[in-house]
Amino acid sequence: MKFPQSVAPTQVAVAVALTALHMGAAFAQANNDTLKLDEVVVTGTATGASKMKQSSSISTVGVEQILQSQPTNASDILRSIPGIRAESSGGGGNANVTVRGLPISAGGSRYVQFQEDGLPVMLFGDVAFSTPDMFLRADNSLERLEVVRGGAASTLATNAPGGIINFISKTGDEPGGSIGLTTGIGYNQKRLDFDYSGKLGEKTRFFIGGFTHNGEGPRNATGNSNQGGQIKGNITQELDNGFVRFNFKALDDQSPLFMPVPVKIAKGTVSELPGIDPRMASMYSPYWVKDFTLAKNNTMVGTDVNDGLRVKQNSFGVEADLKLADGWKLSEKFRHASMSGRFVGLFPADDVTAAPAGTKYATGPNAGKAYTGNAFTNTVFNTSMDDMGSTTNDIKLSKTFAQADGAKLNTTFGLFMNVQKVGLTWNFNQYLMQATDKNPALLSNSTTNSYGATALGSDVWGGCCTRAIDATYNTTSPYAVIGWEKGAWTLDGSIRRDNQVATGSYNQAVANQFKPGNAQAINYTKEHTSYSFGGNYQLNKDLALFARLSEGVAFNADRIMFGSAAVPMAGGAGVVPINTVQQLEGGVKMRSGNLSTFVTVFQAKTDESNYDATTQKSTANKYDAKGIEIEAGYKMGAFRINGGLTLTDAKIVSSGLTPNRQAKVVYQLSPTYSTGALTVGAAIVGSSSAKDAQGSSYEATLPAYTVVNGFANYAISKDLTATFGVYNLTNTIGYTEINDGRMAARSINGRSAKVGLKYNF
Repeated sequence: MKFPQSVAPTQVAVAVALTALHMGAAFAQANNDTLKLDEVVVTGTATGASKMKQSSSISTVGVEQILQSQPTNASDILRSIPGIRAESSGGGGNANVTVRGLPISAGGSRYVQFQEDGLPVMLFGDVAFSTPDMFLRADNSLERLEVVRGGAASTLATNAPGGIINFISKTGDEPGGSIGLTTGIGYNQKRLDFDYSGKLGEKTRFFIGGFTHNGEGPRNATGNSNQGGQIKGNITQELDNGFVRFNFKALDDQSPLFMPVPVKIAKGTVSELPGIDPRMASMYSPYWVKDFTLAKNNTMVGTDVNDGLRVKQNSFGVEADLKLADGWKLSEKFRHASMSGRFVGLFPADDVTAAPAGTKYATGPNAGKAYTGNAFTNTVFNTSMDDMGSTTNDIKLSKTFAQADGAKLNTTFGLFMNVQKVGLTWNFNQYLMQATDKNPALLSNSTTNSYGATALGSDVWGGCCTRAIDATYNTTSPYAVIGWEKGAWTLDGSIRRDNQVATGSYNQAVANQFKPGNAQAINYTKEHTSYSFGGNYQLNKDLALFARLSEGVAFNADRIMFGSAAVPMAGGAGVVPINTVQQLEGGVKMRSGNLSTFVTVFQAKTDESNYDATTQKSTANKYDAKGIEIEAGYKMGAFRINGGLTLTDAKIVSSGLTPNRQAKVVYQLSPTYSTGALTVGAAIVGSSSAKDAQGSSYEATLPAYTVVNGFANYAISKDLTATFGVYNLTNTIGYTEINDGRMAARSINGRSAKVGLKYNF
């Protein structure tokens, strides 16, 4: 295991431990546990337990801390969590998220499950052009975020061998509410947030909250690129033996998607091109023509390219926690969600070059005039999310058996059932475009038609990508957990049997037509048994040791349907691949004085197969990742600081190369200080350099970078607070990926600031 010479894992662990002891000697013990090690966590556990008693690495983040970090989307929040690798530079969604060196081979969150109130947003995290973070929004309806890395996630969720990210909603425990308005400084962006909770009866309470927004946003886009919002709510009925809760969510939101943009790559170095700032470019423009694409019924549909990402979700659910006879407890969660939308992202098809002689403006105020600047071919990834809905039910029975020797035997038996739809229609069209990041126009010459189209539909990239997918995945997963507690010891073992039945069809268009005779059937069943065994030993109330061994699986969905490695999916279950992860982890949790620490050493081995639409490459690799993650928090009086450090040594077993975009060092630091009515703070996230596009002619280094986000809140009165926030204070270019088929890279957003007022009542 190799780390930078200046930071060895043993040195880090020793330094953390010594610091804790010295701090404890210097300051009296107070209620300054910033990591909340005694807080009960419900994610990735059978019955809920405190962090101090669990044999898992768990982080919790409250809504105030989340919003203070100035997140640009739901996945951006995760950059403050140790062990999480979140490439959240994609705008309203489409982020790449993983943990502990597990690979991101083609995008999404294959090994990590996004949950909302304990149920998966989508069963698959890596469906091309439809990822779960697209259907998540952080607003005042969020109470907290719980993140489990490794642990029993393999057995307590399907498709979550790396971990679980659970967005937990408010449930009206505290009456009252708030309303807040924010506006961008120097750019057009308005947002209204609200929440309210109260009593409907002596044992009945409600909560409702959400947001609405509109404007261009901080990047160069068009007038109302951001618009829409969501509303969430629930009603809870307290019973003598528990509670029943009804919940709903309505999301209808539109936001830009930020794909890689043209750059220069030479001798392994990425640099910016004149007129294209990767922090500001989106390639959306008022000068786009409508993009016409093929629907599944072979009719043409016109789309406004500037719509970007449009998502819709309407869901309702029921949750119940009931104490039954003889000490049994029933936990039931159900949700039905209809989910659809459209993904319109702009992706370079080739490198920027001087426009050939005879090129003219095809659109915009200069239409028809000669053009002599630089140009490139822009691909419109226009995918309709026809049906990504799901129906999910998770029910479990638990009971604790007291033993004669004072021990406790905790048992849980559960059944998870899910029906996940994957209904997509892909279309790629290509257009010649002006190489500028501010209102680029389409261009025309002898190689294009009159409005700048260079290739349409099934003519794009050799006919690879006009596709229709209509798949249904029925998953049934019984699971069981047995835990034993006595004195300082807590031991547990769990097992899960996933059975997945896949049906449906997929088709690839030929000559801009979906022909019934070309449709391929989907009809197979895959099964897998996952396990997890862990132990926790609490030496005293402020110090505990833990260890865990787990093995889990992530099932494939659309990634294996097309490409050179496509496998038969009608009765071909024997050749349909799955992706497995084995993890070994152990660590220490400690409080001393004003300092809390959580240190975990881990190893993760992955065996996976994949296909990437943008490179049209299929891969099958084994990965081995080792590392250490440290989470720490310190509080003294009005000053508080939380931080994290993750050191990762990940390798592709066959080549010994570090996986693409895997940094060896990632760190977080979040200091805050309060004095009187003023609270100020920052969220600092940094990454060491990483290689990308290895083995291609565009191989390059993504430079190390640090992004600083800041905030200040001032209480004008008891109920009214003024807020100020700035994202990327130093205006850093932070490249998160490049592409191995062209000179293109994606960066985090540039500097942007906003102000607001929030009224609590």
